[in-house]
Amino acid sequence: MRSVSGTRRALKWAGNTLLVVMLVWTLVPFYWMLATSLKKDKEIYGFEATLVPRQPTLQNYVRLFDKTPFVKYLRNSTIVSVGNTLASLLFATLGAYALARLRFPGRGLIARGLVFTYLVPPALLFIPLFAVMSTLHLVDTHHGLILAYLSFSVPFCTWLLMGYFRSVPVELEEAALVDGCTRLGSLVRVILPMSLPALAVVAFFSFTQSWNEFLYANVFVNSVEVRTVTTGLTLFIVEDVFFWGPMMGASFLSALPPLLLYLVFQRWVVKGLTLGGVKG
Repeated sequence: MRSVSGTRRALKWAGNTLLVVMLVWTLVPFYWMLATSLKKDKEIYGFEATLVPRQPTLQNYVRLFDKTPFVKYLRNSTIVSVGNTLASLLFATLGAYALARLRFPGRGLIARGLVFTYLVPPALLFIPLFAVMSTLHLVDTHHGLILAYLSFSVPFCTWLLMGYFRSVPVELEEAALVDGCTRLGSLVRVILPMSLPALAVVAFFSFTQSWNEFLYANVFVNSVEVRTVTTGLTLFIVEDVFFWGPMMGASFLSALPPLLLYLVFQRWVVKGLTLGGVKG
């Protein structure tokens, strides 16, 4: 018994140590961005570089908001990310419901095609997508970028929601249909309320993917008025000069929205991912 309890205690300490290491590994980049953004130039460059700001200052943030279009980048990223999230929820919900509940020829082929579509690397798609968007005059626009992001968010979200919709008892939906609900009514009143964790996961995935995406935003957008945060950070590099202070300040601020979103919906996201692993 002592050996068993000792083994359990050792495993517990090993697990806690591993968690602490992973926590430090995760928090160090945030600390480095914040610390660098609060330093003066002489503490960032040269022999006076320090790990902790000796004289913290907000001058980098003042330069960031006063002398750069960073606020426009935040606005553009918010518009694109929120727009993609809402559109992904709509299309993924309708598509997943059709694939999970309706019976029609080719249903299995379409479901497998969703997975194959998601697995295609974006680096192979941006050239044909650019040709299509250029023909439709969607280049350098918010809605064009949203449509491009739907190409990787909708397949994954649809596939994820299919597993949740299949887990909802069919009898509940049949009872709603008997009571006079339409297919759409049963989806809204029965299935969606029981799939809120899945919807939270889908929304979080769509938002973070859109917020952090760089390749499509760099290819499909040219003007400052439409540029997003990820591509805007590259403007802090001029030839071989790196403006580390404003760049780290912009990086820290741009990392906050996904982090805060996760903290707010943490319970639903964790529950959704856990149930998705069991029911998917």
